[in-house]
Amino acid sequence: MEFNYIEVCAGAGGMSMGLNLAGFKPLLLNDNNKDCCNTLKFNHKHKDINIICDNMENLLNNKIIDKYINKLDLLVGGIPCQSFSQAGKRKGLDDNRGKLIYSFIELIKKLNPKMFMIENVKGLLTHNKGETLNNILKLLNIDNTYNVIYKVLNAFDFGVPQKRERIFIIGIHIDIKNIFEFPKKENKHKYLKDVLFDVPKSEYIKYNKEKIELFKMIPQGGCWINLPEELQKKYLGKSYTSGGGKRGILKRLSFDEPCLTLLCSPTQKQTERCHPTENRPLTIREYARIQTFPDDYVFCGSITSQYKQIGNAVPIELVKKIAINLINCLT
Repeated sequence: MEFNYIEVCAGAGGMSMGLNLAGFKPLLLNDNNKDCCNTLKFNHKHKDINIICDNMENLLNNKIIDKYINKLDLLVGGIPCQSFSQAGKRKGLDDNRGKLIYSFIELIKKLNPKMFMIENVKGLLTHNKGETLNNILKLLNIDNTYNVIYKVLNAFDFGVPQKRERIFIIGIHIDIKNIFEFPKKENKHKYLKDVLFDVPKSEYIKYNKEKIELFKMIPQGGCWINLPEELQKKYLGKSYTSGGGKRGILKRLSFDEPCLTLLCSPTQKQTERCHPTENRPLTIREYARIQTFPDDYVFCGSITSQYKQIGNAVPIELVKKIAINLINCLT
């Protein structure tokens, strides 16, 4: 039996590839970023698939989705997370990106899928002392039509060589009597040494000479604290006395550890992800490997855009394991 899905805010396709590998068939993928849409078109060759580059509000009024009303198994959305991120200003539902959750709810009401799934940052859990999440869960219940559950999963526990925590919210239509269970943590883990070998050559953003000289003094797993104190003060500037760990600054990864969460740029002060043994950032293909994209998966756009697409993606292996349990629930 084949099950279908529609994904909004699809990005570079990490979520959709995980769903595809589990056995779901894509009907429609949507994003409003041109590079993301070109990436989706290049890598998703399914028959009769629609890839629409537009915002979600316009998608609601697009007649193309009318044919999927009451015929959809799963509606998925990696709703933009910046408004709830601990690293951002955390405006939540007051942010225009946060308000996309309302458009997603309207899509649920219109399409009446058997299931839906939302992925977001862990920061949603504590935003406004948990009130934001509680309000979202109440809205997603849609007049007691869906049983809604959520859980924070760390990709590292599911075959991904990266510490990456995300919240997944899943709604199961009350007509489905089977119980959905989130996948259980795996005992075996992957580390960078398990994936950073024989990686196809690709582009990467270069460090300046000053940064290269600093990284030469930092061992695997180390960061700015491994520098002499005068160099620490010079590089960190005012943030040297600002408190907090700041361990993402001048961070050199280790082959014997999982990667820190990949972000949209590998070279900014708080997001530096230096190769374990070479004095350079991770390349595009190394980024993709860590996010469990296959080596033949093509990313479109500038190198900056490609880093951003991969950094924003949901790791394929994590989604695949969630999706297998969704299919088990449907059957």
